[in-house]
Amino acid sequence: MKICNYFVIIILSTFMISCGSNSEAKKKYFSIELKDNQTKFTLGETINASIKNPKGKKIDSVTYILNDQSKKATGDFTYKEILDTEKLGKQTLIAKVFFDGSIDTLTKKITLLNNKKPELYSYKILAEYPHDKKAFTQGLEFYTDTLYESTGRKGQSSLRKLDYKTGEILSKKDISKEYFAEGITIINDKIVQLTWTAKEGFIYDRKSLQKTGSFVYNKSKEGWGLCNDGTHIYKSDGSEKIWILDKETLAEKGFIQVATNKSVKSRFNELEWVDGKIYANTWQKDGIAIINPKNGALEAVIDLSGLRKKVTQHQDLDVLNGIAYMPESKRLFVTGKNWDKLFEIKIVK
Repeated sequence: MKICNYFVIIILSTFMISCGSNSEAKKKYFSIELKDNQTKFTLGETINASIKNPKGKKIDSVTYILNDQSKKATGDFTYKEILDTEKLGKQTLIAKVFFDGSIDTLTKKITLLNNKKPELYSYKILAEYPHDKKAFTQGLEFYTDTLYESTGRKGQSSLRKLDYKTGEILSKKDISKEYFAEGITIINDKIVQLTWTAKEGFIYDRKSLQKTGSFVYNKSKEGWGLCNDGTHIYKSDGSEKIWILDKETLAEKGFIQVATNKSVKSRFNELEWVDGKIYANTWQKDGIAIINPKNGALEAVIDLSGLRKKVTQHQDLDVLNGIAYMPESKRLFVTGKNWDKLFEIKIVK
């Protein structure tokens, strides 16, 4: 018995020594050095990086990668890139150093920001329509002139089809009480609906509101808002990321991060696709952010402060949340959680 134990100990010791040797072999000899140690950049600036090589190893070649774009370094193995169309937000500059038949993969965290501060817009009310003040609005979208709405809270969540002019509920589907429903979007005659923390979404037939399927989230944290451009679906999850989903499988294919000229932003709630831009409510803010879907630049903010005062004040009144757009007539509508009015507004620039 003792001989067996000694044998096991010897094997384990040999394995640990071997692992230690492998770890030593994987030791990194290089690091990425940024000029002036700069880690925040705005569009139009140049990233200037080089390889720090304290042990004087002979480098064969270096390939840099940023935003999935590769660039092979020449000469002194430096990286100089003018930022123009890169995706904004928290990014990682990667350098693959090839030496002595080995590869050393290096990373450096950087932040890319927009080079313009957001424009500030105001609004003009064109019309007011009735809205159910018991509706905790989480998603809002038109299909032709019919308004679809998703309402939240566990035990109160629903999917509704509305006559926006009268506020009449034309049809309604209650959501199982264990779910807190969130944003919706309509694509290919289907309604896609999120739930908040269950990491699951639902698919419905647009005409009947009958559930036809479900899907699960992948890397996104939660479900907040949805919109689509006809080709892709965009999903917010409360973080700085807006995820890009495959319109058929609803799988997450990538994301953009929302940034101004000063910082990376988060807490984007209800989303709407408006003339090539993403319009987004920001939770607890009385406004709409206008976001470039290509790189995440927050280009403008519509200041809607004061709008909440124009609805009936009651104890359940909550934040601005709900954007719906009629692309044919270019009409924009907004409401809020437990608001008794739906406003048609015009943006004043």
